[in-house]
Amino acid sequence: MPLLNSVITWINFRRTFQIQFYREHPVEIQNETLLSLLNNAKNTEWGKKYNYGNISSVEGFKNTVPLQHYEDIKPFVDRLRKGEKDLLWPGDVKWFAKSSGTTSDKSKFIPVTKEALEDCHLQGPRDIFSLYIRTYPETKVLKGKTLTLGGSHRVNNFSNNSYYGDLSAIMIENVPFWTDFIRTPTTEIALIEEFEEKIDKIIETALDQNVTSFSGVPSWYIVLFKKVLEKTGKANILEVWPNIEAFFHGGVNFEPYREQYKKLFPSEQMHYIDTYNASEGFFGIQDNPDHHDMLLMLDYGIYYEFIPMTDWGKENPRALTLEQVELDENYAMVISTNAGLWRYIIGDTIKFTNKYPFKIKVTGRTKHFINAFGEEVIIDNAERAIQIACHHSHAIVDEYTAGPIFMSDKQKGAHQWIIEFDVEPKDLDHFTRILDNSLKTLNSDYEAKRHKNMALEMPHIISAPRGTFYNWMKMRGKIGAQNKIPRLANDRKYLDELMNMLSVKP
Repeated sequence: MPLLNSVITWINFRRTFQIQFYREHPVEIQNETLLSLLNNAKNTEWGKKYNYGNISSVEGFKNTVPLQHYEDIKPFVDRLRKGEKDLLWPGDVKWFAKSSGTTSDKSKFIPVTKEALEDCHLQGPRDIFSLYIRTYPETKVLKGKTLTLGGSHRVNNFSNNSYYGDLSAIMIENVPFWTDFIRTPTTEIALIEEFEEKIDKIIETALDQNVTSFSGVPSWYIVLFKKVLEKTGKANILEVWPNIEAFFHGGVNFEPYREQYKKLFPSEQMHYIDTYNASEGFFGIQDNPDHHDMLLMLDYGIYYEFIPMTDWGKENPRALTLEQVELDENYAMVISTNAGLWRYIIGDTIKFTNKYPFKIKVTGRTKHFINAFGEEVIIDNAERAIQIACHHSHAIVDEYTAGPIFMSDKQKGAHQWIIEFDVEPKDLDHFTRILDNSLKTLNSDYEAKRHKNMALEMPHIISAPRGTFYNWMKMRGKIGAQNKIPRLANDRKYLDELMNMLSVKP
């Protein structure tokens, strides 16, 4: 173990110099990345279609290749899943990360090539430790183990040659064998699909381990830690694992959970490090503990473009390069990657908080959504679920909005819906169950978070009197055909305004 830690420390020391280089030369690194991507893919079906062999500049690339959504690349992905090669990226694709669905599919399957896995998805966690050790040189994080919660979908077969699952499960399947020495639980336990069984096994095997850090989605860890405290009778997690010093979190906004974590870890020495990773790539790491923005990671085989949200919805929106962006403007992020995603709009919006080095903050999604627990419920999911619930309960919905109820000491996470019915359902509980089941059918991530009420319980529905939404919009100065009622939000701003009008407690 001491030898392993020494090797890791040396590698981290070397990597910090590489990161510093692209902090100082970001535009040059990005231009080189694009040309390298084009050269590698020039003989693929996609590369031949867009004549990659003759593109030698950023402008040439932007003028030749159109912006892409998942629906645009789905035919290629379907062929890759069947074993075809050299379509979007050289060679075959063995792994596909299962992600939340689009308007037409319950789930997306994002290709994860060998290069994307090694140079991006696995490099990100390595860099987290490099930057953390640089920031806290006296850290003892390498003297213990990292607690890891694997994905809710383990790796499954598409065919004999390709597999799909949560990205976290794919990563666990592909990390070097020696990571078992610095991670708990074991791979076998981390990949258990049944979440309750996984938690029980973690508690059974990890309580006597020297855990010094943990990484993952905040909402899921709250479920685990509450079970740990029930099992042990301890008052907080530091009484169970006294050497924990860091939580590397991502997936959802951490701020709603910060106060709960202060109770779980009552120590000023506990560090919370934000990360920005997705099925499509690993994009950012918080490199300064005093600021919650993240360093944009530029040498992972990803070329970035940014659509100003002022252009969103236009037929030909601008797509800016790194040197063209402005601070505090909202942008939709576009990526071209070593996974064969080309000018792909991932659906996230970001703002730049700093240039040279370029630092970002995730601001939301390009569509209305709820993603407080990693469930990624989009407006299309909500509209279709409402339609199904109305059909089976003979109800008619006039207006509605929905958002999260955040976890607390006495409350599990949930979605709260305020609905103004034109025709009330005879049984509101029946309507709620249909709505919930419809969302599970339409969205695999929501289905996973709702499993056995572990992190997300049944929706809470409030039936509002007629005229509620009109009066609310009037109060906000939003009356008129050009103003739309916000259907989904990832915070409680709209819900709390309406509930104050209705004099209803959350």
